[in-house]
Amino acid sequence: MVASPQIRNSGTLGGNVVQDTRCWYYRFGLACYRAGGNTCYASAPEAMNREHAIFGANRCVAVTPSDPGPALVALEAEMVIRNSRGERVVSAEDFFMTPAVDIQRMTVLEPEDLLTTIRIPDTWAGANFYFEKVADRGAWDFPLVNVAAALRLEGGRIADASIVVGAVQCVPRRLTDVENLVRGRVQNAETAAMAGAAAVEGAEPLRYNHFKVPLMENLVKRAVRDA
Repeated sequence: MVASPQIRNSGTLGGNVVQDTRCWYYRFGLACYRAGGNTCYASAPEAMNREHAIFGANRCVAVTPSDPGPALVALEAEMVIRNSRGERVVSAEDFFMTPAVDIQRMTVLEPEDLLTTIRIPDTWAGANFYFEKVADRGAWDFPLVNVAAALRLEGGRIADASIVVGAVQCVPRRLTDVENLVRGRVQNAETAAMAGAAAVEGAEPLRYNHFKVPLMENLVKRAVRDA
């Protein structure tokens, strides 16, 4: 589901999660907020913003382009970072940088930092996992929206859940309110529908990406229903 076979055979998981945003205004070299300027070209009324954020916009509306990112956050992975002064470990959820903290960085990596290891603990060992990605093309394409979920079931009820959505915000979006909503409930279509509706509360789509709202709702619904 990530990139193409050629890229998967030459790239790395670390390289994927530290890649820069794909916003074409920023990539084109315009002096937007993320590039040190004083405007966001993607949020202008006439802008082409089909692939941009529907949550958490803070001057910049670019989204994280990573597919493994939401999965790593859902599994509560740890990112090991080294530099000349030593080593530190941050959670995957805290690894990605919001524009409200630093608009010119996608991750917490400093200029001299190197991501050396990604640790996946056994926290969700034995749980049911779900991942789905929707993109314009079947292969070698960035997500329009993706979802990763880990559900632990006991007697047909959801004992615990970790649900994360990508490509809707600058960082992988952890749906803690949805997780709290589904805990203790029977895993069925009714619970899934409640989860999907709750997931998109507060969404603020731009001119050309309203479609992401029902798309995200349905992906979360399927993740809770089918995991």
